[in-house]
Amino acid sequence: MIDLRSDTVTKPTPQIRKAMIEAEVGDDVFGEDPTVNAFEEKVADMFGFEAALFTPSGTMANQLAVNVLTEQGDEVLIEETGHIFNYESTAASHLSSVLLRPLQGSKGKLSADLLKDTIRGQQEWEPKTKVIALENSTNKGGGCCYAEQELAAINFFANENDLNVHLDGARIWNAMTATQTEPTFFSRIADTMSVCFSKGLGAPVGSMILSSQQHIIKARRMRKMWGGGMRQIGILAAAADHAVEYHLPKLKEDHRRARELAKVIKGCSKLSIDLDSVETNILIFDVKDMTAGKAVQQLAEEGVKVVPFGPNTLRATFHFQIDDDSLTTVKKTFKKLFDG
Repeated sequence: MIDLRSDTVTKPTPQIRKAMIEAEVGDDVFGEDPTVNAFEEKVADMFGFEAALFTPSGTMANQLAVNVLTEQGDEVLIEETGHIFNYESTAASHLSSVLLRPLQGSKGKLSADLLKDTIRGQQEWEPKTKVIALENSTNKGGGCCYAEQELAAINFFANENDLNVHLDGARIWNAMTATQTEPTFFSRIADTMSVCFSKGLGAPVGSMILSSQQHIIKARRMRKMWGGGMRQIGILAAAADHAVEYHLPKLKEDHRRARELAKVIKGCSKLSIDLDSVETNILIFDVKDMTAGKAVQQLAEEGVKVVPFGPNTLRATFHFQIDDDSLTTVKKTFKKLFDG
């Protein structure tokens, strides 16, 4: 079975398992795990932030960011397809008592122009707008990425209006690869940032929140409160560290393979895709004459897994454990089922 449902389905490589076995560990609740301490410092330095905190999931990293940047009753502006709004079980309202206000952007992205006239809080009956939440690359936006000038413009708007910026960087590694943006750029446009190691990089578990030392101190306390305090966490940090070191260069091949399949999909008479939206490892495309569920079933019967992303929409996501032989099989399968 060729699994294109998500870049989270990768299995640990023998090298990752070896790194986990050999990791030097300690009790992280006491701050005594040397492997995670070193890894947090490494990733913070990589992106130019003061400090970082390892978390068991990207959802926890995002929610910690929302929590440290807001007070109860505040408002967070977010593009309507954003992960925090769609896939985190209303955690922002439950955990931090804040309102997520969705805005209709383009390909999952907000813009400085779109954010004009969105600020609230002058009247006592209004929520106080406090945070702009961005996602890079975008998931439901089809893997599209922000250009540096777009992020700089949003950051300028935020500074002018005394707002904080959170960057959901679950797939920041893909965005960096596609746009050739230096990692330290992101600390110049965001107050907090999350990064994920268990998607395209292929680690089995783990994400991280990056921010100022003051914010990370608060985030560490909230992580404990929410049940995220872990003990010999160096086992997981070693896996994530290996993934950053050895799997990051592989992402450009994921993007190439996604583009190759996109061209095949474009040529299939029963499918529709916007080639201009294919920037990274995610493909979102439509089926013309059947439901998404039926298309998923037909593909599965041919040994290819994808996910429904709407009534007639599918998503296919590439990762480093899909090689060129698998790509060839997938292309043949798509032509067989959807062309003619």
